[in-house]
Amino acid sequence: MVPITIGKKKFKSNVFYAPLAGCSDFPYREMAREYAPPGLVFCEMVKMEALARSDKNSFRLLDYTPNMHPIAAQLCGSSLKLVGRCAKILEDLGFDLIDLNCGCPVDKVTKDGSGSGLLKEPNKVGDLIAEMVAAVNIPVTVKIRVGWDHDTIVAPLITEIAEKAGAGAIFIHGRTRVQAYKGDANWDYIKECKNLAKSIKVFGNGDVFSAQSALDLLSHTGADGVLVSRGTFGQPWIAEDIYRLQGGLEPLDRGDEFCRLALIKHFNIIRRYAPEKKAILDMRRVGCWYFKRGELAKEFRQKISRVKSLGEVEAILASLGSPVS
Repeated sequence: MVPITIGKKKFKSNVFYAPLAGCSDFPYREMAREYAPPGLVFCEMVKMEALARSDKNSFRLLDYTPNMHPIAAQLCGSSLKLVGRCAKILEDLGFDLIDLNCGCPVDKVTKDGSGSGLLKEPNKVGDLIAEMVAAVNIPVTVKIRVGWDHDTIVAPLITEIAEKAGAGAIFIHGRTRVQAYKGDANWDYIKECKNLAKSIKVFGNGDVFSAQSALDLLSHTGADGVLVSRGTFGQPWIAEDIYRLQGGLEPLDRGDEFCRLALIKHFNIIRRYAPEKKAILDMRRVGCWYFKRGELAKEFRQKISRVKSLGEVEAILASLGSPVS
């Protein structure tokens, strides 16, 4: 476990779990704390406009319990008028760090210049960060992709701009917006940004699906830390695996029964937190995370994707081993 300081805030580990729209919800974050926890875990992104008008669904996305600290929030939007106000709202809610989303590739986000759309306006990224830094006393960070496309790589430029604006860290996904999640993440761009950085911490992100890939990214780029995104799906213990490998130990062998029991734990958190209809939909998504390979995977994924009641979920999970408790 490698500690890291961002701004004035110290974190016990340089392994962070990313903000993931529709995924890094309250039950996901509860599961992240069931094992050796990451240094920081993010909530799902919230839109500035919705937060400013006190939208109850946005505040629901920001639910957390004291045991989830340190915890971070991420703002999505491009309004210079709202960003400082929204950052202050998040600080007042008790978050330990606030991030600016400049990485989301989804059309409905980028069409108004938010998310990856901000990659087309590097100077505005700096202006937004400066407004956030002026408004709060907790660390401000920014998450980016390396560029809109391969002809407009702006990660090095934004690293310098973000540093001057006062950001404590930059999280760099090694893909362009056009790539979305296709092809390989190019860690060379992350390395270039780390070499340019003076005071800002640089975190690498992209294609980290195992403990070894996390260490490979850190070794290749010299980054200060790693931000794990989709690699957390179905393995909320990946931070623990990384710590073990950092300490010269092999990750634990986690077979089908271990994954089944973890999924039961996740299921129980979901049904305590969400109404039944929402819990069923969540289990259709989450259930597929835990069994990706092996003999159980195909049949289980087919069954869980069709469940229509929590009772059906219990029956499917019980059929794989001992009863759900």
